[in-house]
Amino acid sequence: MIWGIFKRDMCHATRNVIAVIVSMGLVVVPALYAWFNIAASWDPYGNTKALKVAVANNDKGYKSDLIPVRVNVGETIISTLHANDQLDWQFVKSDKAIDGVKSGEYYAAIVIPKGFSADMMTLFSPDIKHAQLKYYLNEKINPIAPHITDQGATTVVNTIDKTFAKTIAQVGLDLASSILHYSQSPQMAEYMRNLNGNLTTMADTLSGASQQVTSYSQLLGSANDIVDSTGKLLASATKAGKQAQNALKQGKSGATSLTSAGANVTSSVNTALDQVSGAFDQVAAKVNKAFDAIGKGSDTAASQLTALSEQVSSGESLYDTYITSLNHMRESVEQLPDSDSAKQALLEAIDREITLLEAAKGDSQKLAQQLKDASTQVTQDTAAAESSRKEILNRITSAKQSISNVRDDYATNVKPKIDALASTVSTLISQTDSMITQLSGTADGLDDVTGDVGTNVTSIRSTLGAIAKKLDSSAATVKELITKLETGGNAGDGNSDGGDGDNDADSGESDELRALATANASTLSTLISAPVALHRVSVYPIANYGSAMAPFYTILSIWVGAIILCAMLKVTISDREKAHVLGLGDTLPRIAGPSGPGNASRWGLRLDHEYFGRYAIFALLALLQGTLVCLGDTYFLGVQANHALQFLAVGWLAALVFSNIVYTLTVSFGDIGKAVAVVLLVMQVAGSGGTFPIETLPKFFQMLYPFLPFPHAIDAMHAAMAGSYGNEYLLDMVYLALFLIPSLLLGLVLRKPVIRLNNWVSRNLESTKVM
Repeated sequence: MIWGIFKRDMCHATRNVIAVIVSMGLVVVPALYAWFNIAASWDPYGNTKALKVAVANNDKGYKSDLIPVRVNVGETIISTLHANDQLDWQFVKSDKAIDGVKSGEYYAAIVIPKGFSADMMTLFSPDIKHAQLKYYLNEKINPIAPHITDQGATTVVNTIDKTFAKTIAQVGLDLASSILHYSQSPQMAEYMRNLNGNLTTMADTLSGASQQVTSYSQLLGSANDIVDSTGKLLASATKAGKQAQNALKQGKSGATSLTSAGANVTSSVNTALDQVSGAFDQVAAKVNKAFDAIGKGSDTAASQLTALSEQVSSGESLYDTYITSLNHMRESVEQLPDSDSAKQALLEAIDREITLLEAAKGDSQKLAQQLKDASTQVTQDTAAAESSRKEILNRITSAKQSISNVRDDYATNVKPKIDALASTVSTLISQTDSMITQLSGTADGLDDVTGDVGTNVTSIRSTLGAIAKKLDSSAATVKELITKLETGGNAGDGNSDGGDGDNDADSGESDELRALATANASTLSTLISAPVALHRVSVYPIANYGSAMAPFYTILSIWVGAIILCAMLKVTISDREKAHVLGLGDTLPRIAGPSGPGNASRWGLRLDHEYFGRYAIFALLALLQGTLVCLGDTYFLGVQANHALQFLAVGWLAALVFSNIVYTLTVSFGDIGKAVAVVLLVMQVAGSGGTFPIETLPKFFQMLYPFLPFPHAIDAMHAAMAGSYGNEYLLDMVYLALFLIPSLLLGLVLRKPVIRLNNWVSRNLESTKVM
């Protein structure tokens, strides 16, 4: 039955030219998918010469007295990069380099700052700075380009490090050689003689300084009398300080009384002025009442006016009280020092207030007299009463105006100055308290000073004596150095016949220095700049990046080929095909029931026959796909394959396993099974470890990794390409073959319960008229 189904499928697949072309396309398309990706990835890091990276050098160089060689690391970098073809280096100005990175003209830019060499040479100073290159990178252009340009930037940094170390070593060796040759020249001998003379002068100077220090110590001994006199002077200063303290306390008392007087006057002003103004209002009302009573009785009006006159006269005492308070305040202000800027202004304001009060008092006196005169006129001449009434009321108005003038002048001129004075006095009191306290503390500490001075003089004399001894010792050391220099000069004479052990040691050191200086400075500096070399030993070497990526893209293309087969070929067998295989003509008998899997089982065509019969053409085309892509990898692209037959065997096994899995999913679940196959493809692309190590992937993919077929197929293909460690290849092949077990279990056993479910899903999808 299986053979019959396969034979009819092959006849249908080769019946016409279109069918043959489509069949060939099903075999070729997956191979093209793999070959294009492998060829594109063949040597990506070897084809970076077209990647433009800008380099801008702003380095100003460096030169110092310590190393008399001009150092410009920036120029060295530019010279090195001119000979480097790893990237397409563009040597431009810094502004153009940065703008080019932003515009996408350059993938990256390296800018060497002005003080680059100077920062590198801080190695010889206490304040060491790290020299920094400015590296600009456009990361949006391409996801891989930043990593390639980063490698180029790292190469530049390594070049700088080696160049700098080599330069320093070269300079050091050159200096050592120059010093050695110079030490043997006649000029050096002359310098040594001059040095001996200078050292002798220095020794004499140190001895003289020791004698001077001794003289200073004796001079300080005679200073005790001065210290005693100073003690007496400080005692008298202490007494004067106490007198000053008493004077400050008195000043504090006067300032307090001034503040109190100002506060008392301020509190009484408004009360007094309000009482006087209110009294005048009452007087005006009573005057009108008295004159209104003239017609009723002259005697009554006269008595009322007399009473009002006496009332106004009694109010004059308020003016006297207020004037007295202002005079007290004036006396307090006069106690302030003449240097106080507020004193004169306040005195003038108080005098003006007193003048206004005296004028108001005069108006009150005149009002009282007019009221008294009016009382007499009322009894004698009634006709003149109305004229007196108007004069009295005008006088009352004038008196009230005087009171208003006093109040306004007080509020405008006197009160603000009194408040300011109170604030100033308060500050003065606080400062006076602090000054008194400080003066007291200073006076108390004066007695301790004279005693400390006497003690310090004794200590200084002791220190000067120790310094004199140190100077004598230094002079002796310099004289000893002169002796050694003279001895060393004689020992260094090439005509000398012998010497002691020290001379032999010095000679040995000179020989070592001479051997170092006469060596090849360039070779030594290169060794110092790169003392360690990395010797790379490849284990299971891969020829190139394309070969390394070939297993991933090959396995991926085989899975894609299996999906294409299920998308283009029918996975179910029609009733007409079943009838021809069974020899029943063009149709099955009606007893077979509706069309579907297993409906011809009563005539011997079981469900497993249908499964394997239709899968046979899928397996054949999948094997052709695997064969073509593996042979193309090996012989067309030249992918490394140390074991070509094993490489091909992995392709065959992967083709069978993948095609069976996709076929089973499709035959069991229909279009949903195809979608599941695509989901499995996406999961395996991300979690197979074909591009990035599985250890770098998220935890979910690390857990899923062993249960996917891709990793085992890729590992087996790697082993076939570069060699196998132990049974690595066989184990991966077994693991890959084990995926056939769950696939066949689903297709042959578990498929039966889901047939009706799959038919129901298919009917519902078809009813949408879209799916």
